[in-house]
Amino acid sequence: MEFSRGSSQRQPLCPLALVYPFPLQLYPLPPQGAVSLQQFESLAVERLKLLKSIETIGISYARGSENYNKKLEGELRKLKFPYRVCNDEKVDEYEMRRKDHISHFILRLAYCQSEDLRRWFIQQELDLFRFRFGELHDKQQEFLKENGLEYHAIEKEERERLKSKLQTSSGQSPVVIDDQVFYKVPFTDALELVRARKAYLKKGLVYIPHQEIVIIIQNEFRQRLSKSLALTSRSLPVIQSDERLQPLLSNLSCSYVGQDYSVQKNVGKISLDQLDSLATKSYPPCMRQLHNALRDNHHLRHGGRMQYGLYLKGLGLTLEQALLFWKSEFIKGKVDPDKFDKSYAYNIRHNFGKEGKRTDYTPFSCMKIILSNPPGQGDYHGCPFRHSDLDLLKPKLQSYKISPAEINQILDLVKGMHYQLACQKYFELTHNQKNKMQEERSCQATSVEGINDNVWVGILLQTDGGEKAGKERL
Repeated sequence: MEFSRGSSQRQPLCPLALVYPFPLQLYPLPPQGAVSLQQFESLAVERLKLLKSIETIGISYARGSENYNKKLEGELRKLKFPYRVCNDEKVDEYEMRRKDHISHFILRLAYCQSEDLRRWFIQQELDLFRFRFGELHDKQQEFLKENGLEYHAIEKEERERLKSKLQTSSGQSPVVIDDQVFYKVPFTDALELVRARKAYLKKGLVYIPHQEIVIIIQNEFRQRLSKSLALTSRSLPVIQSDERLQPLLSNLSCSYVGQDYSVQKNVGKISLDQLDSLATKSYPPCMRQLHNALRDNHHLRHGGRMQYGLYLKGLGLTLEQALLFWKSEFIKGKVDPDKFDKSYAYNIRHNFGKEGKRTDYTPFSCMKIILSNPPGQGDYHGCPFRHSDLDLLKPKLQSYKISPAEINQILDLVKGMHYQLACQKYFELTHNQKNKMQEERSCQATSVEGINDNVWVGILLQTDGGEKAGKERL
């Protein structure tokens, strides 16, 4: 859709101001121009960090609250994404808007691949949209007009006639009603307000005060984004045939975006004798499940060996320790030493970069564990919060000596498909770190993925006497 501009308007100093007149976009068209593969990846990772921060802040604070807005504004500033109308025409501001445009479309490509990914992406983008729309303040009407979303206000006579009804539904005083602008829209466009009884409904039409118009705009954005993701998913075969983009897009949906904790720094920091104690006290549930299964059955299938083996490597086991650990456990079962050396030792050396392509593999990220290679019957890998039935998950949490009320907190997050946040809640409850973790998560919007990936390593060592080593890494 094209919008004409009057010739009497002063032309912006920056050409990008014509393309991005507002810090908020509905993203109707893909960006123009070229970016390098390095820029492509860095822009996507930065936006992914922002969206994961939005998810974390949304769990910590009520959406729209003062603390929520303060924390989200801090993340937008830190990651240099636009969110506020700029009075001065600065080139940097419009470059940020271009960055916002490009990074949004890159993540569309990565997060259109499954229903779970689409649902998560839409929710975080909606929360970001709502915050930014509120920051437009007196520019909201201009934004709506620019995007062809003008809503007609009711006449003064109609407002006076319905004054008592509008007052009751909106909870405002008569004085405020006199100065308030109300819009009349189909009730299907404002189901959230109808459900909450925050708007007057008459003959299939809802009367909405101006401050609630964001609900309508947000629903419009949701519909457009949902439709666009569905269309994008149909183009996946073409995109995936591009050898340059396919690996990047595949990794984005399950990439680790927290701080970089080098595996090499942890080597030799723990002994095999510590593992049972660490598993009970400090392992994340996915690794605790694998460790217990290995001790009970003296065997793990390939998916479990990969997930737990790389985790142990990240924890600090050397290649020699890893070979000794797996071999001593397997020969307690039905595997003799020679068979272990022939069938299993190669894969362990391969994980340490000593065989095959000599790749030095790192531990799986939370997203990789959640989204790839779901466990089957007889498997113990995967994420318990994602892959376990609630009826099985609840007694498992009870066996970890978590109180019923605290278990309900975790299960509520699982029901909302916040699997990583459920894992962080588990950590807080089992380590008496609620206040400390809440503060860190709120101030830094730390991704819970880090807790279950490499940040756990530092916490484990501090828990079992390796305080100095842990502090060096953290």
